[in-house]
Parts: sequence; structure tokens; C-alpha cells
Amino acid sequence: MGLTGIQIFKLLPKTNCGECGVPTCLAFAMALASGSAELDACPYVSDEAKEQLAESSAPPVRPLTVGTGDYEVKVGGETVMFRHEKTFVNKPGLAVLVSTEMDDAAVNDKLEKLDKFQYERVGLNLRAEMVAVKDAGDADAFVALVNKVKDASQAALILMSDDPEALSAGVKACADRKPLIYAATEDTADTLGELAKETGCPLAIRSSDGYDGLIALSDKLTGMGLKDLVLDTGARTAKQAFQDQTAIRRAAVKQVFRPLGFPTITFPCEMADNLMDETLLAAMFIAKYAGFIVMSDFEAYSLFPLLLERLNIFTDPQRPMTADQGIYPIGDPDENSPMLVTCNFSLTYFIVSGEMEGSRVPSWLAVVDTEGLSVLTAWAAGKFTGESVGTALNKMNAGDKVAHKNIVIPGYAAAISGELEEELAGWKILVGPRDAAHIPKYLKEWKPE
Repeated sequence: MGLTGIQIFKLLPKTNCGECGVPTCLAFAMALASGSAELDACPYVSDEAKEQLAESSAPPVRPLTVGTGDYEVKVGGETVMFRHEKTFVNKPGLAVLVSTEMDDAAVNDKLEKLDKFQYERVGLNLRAEMVAVKDAGDADAFVALVNKVKDASQAALILMSDDPEALSAGVKACADRKPLIYAATEDTADTLGELAKETGCPLAIRSSDGYDGLIALSDKLTGMGLKDLVLDTGARTAKQAFQDQTAIRRAAVKQVFRPLGFPTITFPCEMADNLMDETLLAAMFIAKYAGFIVMSDFEAYSLFPLLLERLNIFTDPQRPMTADQGIYPIGDPDENSPMLVTCNFSLTYFIVSGEMEGSRVPSWLAVVDTEGLSVLTAWAAGKFTGESVGTALNKMNAGDKVAHKNIVIPGYAAAISGELEEELAGWKILVGPRDAAHIPKYLKEWKPE
């Protein structure tokens, strides 16, 4: 069991500096004990205390990483049962299944879909990240398929086999990609535990004896020095899988029960006989509470809704999505092109930039940091004022972009025009449309004054 808040408090520096985000060391200690804060937030804790507090301050669900590079999948690190309590941290990895029973055409088709089905939304690239490679009983074919997938895609890998020797050969063929090894059972825990230690790859565990067997396996493997484990309860019905996911998260978060404090893996591909039912199950697991979700196939109509659901659930509700402050070219603008100003609320930015792009008038878009607030809200909150916008434009060297020294502000922020004119000496402040839908017409008629 972890330390209590008072025990943790005794190991803290007791400066009450507030730099951790809470006013006192006692409050910080209580937050650490509940799993709602991280020890790294304290800049003055000693190395000795860090060592003693490492376990107590670790997230209830241990974070781990599968894969490398752009397709790296980090899961775990969760601290709450419900998103509104704080936030969900690391989105689950979505995997498509290929096996040695499939011919080359079927495998190639799935890998092509993995690469093809990528979607741009609010500045993010939404896509599935993983391939699960399954051995159907032919070790040589399994290794050949692992190599084929490795060469054809940068996706993170899940290697699945009931044969430890086949798994060992497959893992060693792609150990540099840090695959997830699936799965150690009561019979193979020793062998696969040693393989995971040797290669540094995370290891999934599966028990036929319910929670008791899973806990026993977890204790055994952590006793061998393994830290990166993934849990599979073996449930292959929607009802039981849902119950298992909830019970494991509750045990980890509410009871800080370390043997179950690991991410989980789920298999909609083994729970349904058609893609639509699989998709419904995957949607459930995204919300409750899978770390990895293995699908039999991807189609645009099934994958896109899952990616949107995952984006929405794993976006921090306490932090609005924002664009970086800066001046962005839309089309191929020059010094004679118009320059518009907007806020850095991500949705506003993409709506405005989309309308500007649709106008086919090359333009500049100056994005001002409003801490993620929309134009009208930011103006009401005093974060989109003549002074703040003028300071931002000067900082971004807006004068180097255009020769005409005209700047177009949103219609809803017309009230700042006088103050902004004082901040930007020599500039002409123009009031643009209130609604983004009117921007194309405005730009086509725009002339510098």
C-alpha cells in the first residue's frame, strides 16, 4: 500500500512555496497520496525523498510505451475514474489484426488502410497507430510476417502467439521497435518474463483464473523485476469485458491496488462477427477503460467515429485546444496581401483560416494568444484588447509582413479599434465581418486604405 498524506508530508521540504500549484506542502502531500498530483511538481524535494516517495507518487495506472518514433503509443498514467474529475491522460492505441493465415493481398490491404485512413482535424492528425501480428501456428511464417509488417509500416506492433519460441523469434526480429509481447500465461510466465527483461519490451499477461490468476501473474512478474505489464482478463463478451475494465480501473485508482495498476488490452475482433458490432465495442472500450484495442479491420466509416470519440474523451476538459501565436500565410501572400487578426482558440482559428483559404485570396492571419478563449469571450475577459493585440502584433513583427500597414480585426471586437490604433502607430485599423462565413466576400472586395 502507498504512504498516507501525513507520511508523505514528513518527507517534503515544508517550504509552503506554492510552486507546485497548491498553497502548502501538506495539501501537496494529500494530492500525492490521492494520485492527483505528481512528485515532479515539487522543485525542492530531495533525492532521498524522491526514492522513498517514488511508489506512492506514481500514477495508479502505470504508464508505458509501445513502439517508437511518430507511431509511439503511450498508455496508462491515469489517475481518475471519470474524465470530469480531472482528465484522462493517454489515449488508447487502436490496432488492426493481421495473421499468418492471411494471404499477402489481405495483409497488404490492411496495411494500406492503416496508412490511408488519416484525418486532419483542428490541427491534429487522427489515425490508428498499431498492427497486431498473430501467429496461427507456424513460427517461420510468423517471423516472416513480423518482418513484412515492420518493413512496410512504422506502426507500433503487438506480437501475438501461444508459442514462446515463436514469440521470442518475432520479438528479436523487431526489438528496436519496442513491440508489446502478447501474452504470458501461468505456463509461460517464466519464459516470457525473461524475454521481456532481455529485450526491454512490455509484456501482456492473460489468466484463465479470473482476477486471482491475473493478480498472481502480476505479482510474479513484478517480482522478477518487470514493470511494464498489460492486463487481459480473458473476457470475450461485452458484459464481462465491461465489468472487468471497470473493476480493474476502480481497484487501481480507488484502492491504489498495484497488482492491477496497469493498462489493459481488449479484443473486439474476438467478440463480434461483423465490423459494425466491433466498432460499437471499440467505442465502449475507448470510454471504459482500455489501453489497447485490437480490431479485425478498419474502414473509413468505422474508424473515423472512433478517432473522433477518442479525441474528444482524451482532450483535457480544463484546457481549451489552442493554436500557437504567430502570423500564418494563407495561400501565397506577399507584402500587399491583407492581414486579419483572430484569437488562438483552436476552433476559431480553423474556421477563420478555412474561410480565408476558401476565398482564394492570398492573406496573412495573425493569431493572438488569448489563452484559448474565443474572440468575444476573450474581449469580455480583457484578453483581446487594443493593448494586448498591439503588443502581440509588435512582438510578431507584423510590420515586416505587409507594406500597406492595414490590419483587419473581427467585427465583434470593433470596440478595440481606437486603443489598437494608439498601440500601432502608423497603422490603419479596419473592422472586418462579425461572422467567419462573410470573410470570403470581404477579402475579395478588400483594398488597403
